[in-house]
Amino acid sequence: MRLSASAIALCAGLLLSQWAAADDLPQRWVSAGGSLSEWVSALGAQAKLVGVDTTSQHPASLKALPSIGYQRQLSAEGILSLRPQILVGTEEMGPPLVLSQLRNAGVKVELFSAQADLPTLQRNLQHLGQLLGREQLAEQLLQSYRQQLEQTQAWVVQAQAEQAAPGVLLLLGHAGGKPLIAGKDTAADWLLQRAGGRNLATHSGYKPFSVESLAGLSPQVLLFSDRSLSGAAARAALFKENPVLASTAAAKAGRVIELDPTLLVGGLGPRLPESLKRLSTAFYPQAKPVQ
Repeated sequence: MRLSASAIALCAGLLLSQWAAADDLPQRWVSAGGSLSEWVSALGAQAKLVGVDTTSQHPASLKALPSIGYQRQLSAEGILSLRPQILVGTEEMGPPLVLSQLRNAGVKVELFSAQADLPTLQRNLQHLGQLLGREQLAEQLLQSYRQQLEQTQAWVVQAQAEQAAPGVLLLLGHAGGKPLIAGKDTAADWLLQRAGGRNLATHSGYKPFSVESLAGLSPQVLLFSDRSLSGAAARAALFKENPVLASTAAAKAGRVIELDPTLLVGGLGPRLPESLKRLSTAFYPQAKPVQ
């Protein structure tokens, strides 16, 4: 079948408009937020990143990019030196004056929500997909994400039929000192509950840990996240700086679990479903591992 000259012209016009739209999309990106940087990479656009903040640690290849500092303490001069067309970050990004300076300099500043829930993730991924011209891939990633969470949730329900949900205390600290207790309405609480744990903290947000705050609690599992140390060094610092924790049932039973702090920054990231599986297995060690 032959196409008429008008049909050929129409097809050519559509192709040209698609190419033009792709050219109009920002090509030089800076990201301030670990989860957002991970999603940009997951969407196959890591090559567009010319700078990231200090919370952007995954994939490891991001560490080779120029750093723009901590997401809450950005500098307009440092970011502008990278000649970005767009800066993406969450509402945690700032300070506001720097964001205004960047906008005035012609940089597109796109803010995303750091709220830890699936509706927010859906909106964030759709927005990122549009900015990258990869809406279909963003939708595919979201569907896969949902499926993984549903599988883990089904496993947790089965595990809880044989074992009660363990009481958990989640501590976020720096070199062991002055940790914060993760309460309700936090990414940490969302992660803990999805993994099948029962958060013993009843307050909202993050509250400084104290001997008094531990009174009346008997955590069966201690979940800790250190922003400067990892492994055995982080565990040792936690107990050295907070010796009262060593007397908990969790510590005596050896149920002290480390959590990567970058999982708690910037909303739900692409590594979270796999981390949930590992955490669920640790909460319910007698159950068959999550597939």
